[in-house]
Amino acid sequence: MPSPTPSRWRVRSGHGMWFFLASEVLFFGALFCAFAVYRSFNLDAFRIASSHTEIVYGSINTALLLTSSLTITVALRAATAEMRKLTLYCLAATAALGIAFLVCKGLEYHGDLEEKLFPGPAFPLSPPATQIFWGLYWIMTGIHAVHLSAGIGIVIVVFVLFKRGTVPVQGSTMEGVAIYWHFVDSVWIVLFPLLYLAGRL
Repeated sequence: MPSPTPSRWRVRSGHGMWFFLASEVLFFGALFCAFAVYRSFNLDAFRIASSHTEIVYGSINTALLLTSSLTITVALRAATAEMRKLTLYCLAATAALGIAFLVCKGLEYHGDLEEKLFPGPAFPLSPPATQIFWGLYWIMTGIHAVHLSAGIGIVIVVFVLFKRGTVPVQGSTMEGVAIYWHFVDSVWIVLFPLLYLAGRL
């Protein structure tokens, strides 16, 4: 059997990425549905719990990820045009913005833990259903942080491959990276109003 041509390999890898993202959409969709169901039965508790989230940190992180979406898009366009330096600059900026998000999120987590906003016997809020909100908060933001960490790792690997010349700078290499990064950004765009704004409207 002849080996696949570059164009066929590109199509196959693209299909693989879309199948992977479809499974991730189903996973996060299940979490969002669970949040919506619990919130429908505990509107006041979720409003109270949401009002204790750190909206400043959430807003900063939203701005960071939206900016990273711009830089990864420019990196893709530059790679398609084989503009090596611009591609490397934008990849580095994307990774830096992702790391800044994780640092900011770590500071937010530290503040949450200091206020004991973690479900358990010492949880400070009432009614008890506020713990459901914070349980989902930790699960959803934690899983998102894991996905973002993976995205940062992928961006750094591609940056190193491009910089060393191991892989030529081209759009086909960047497409999967950009798609995954935009997916992670899109998840946060849903999480931000869901967790930070709902209790303040």
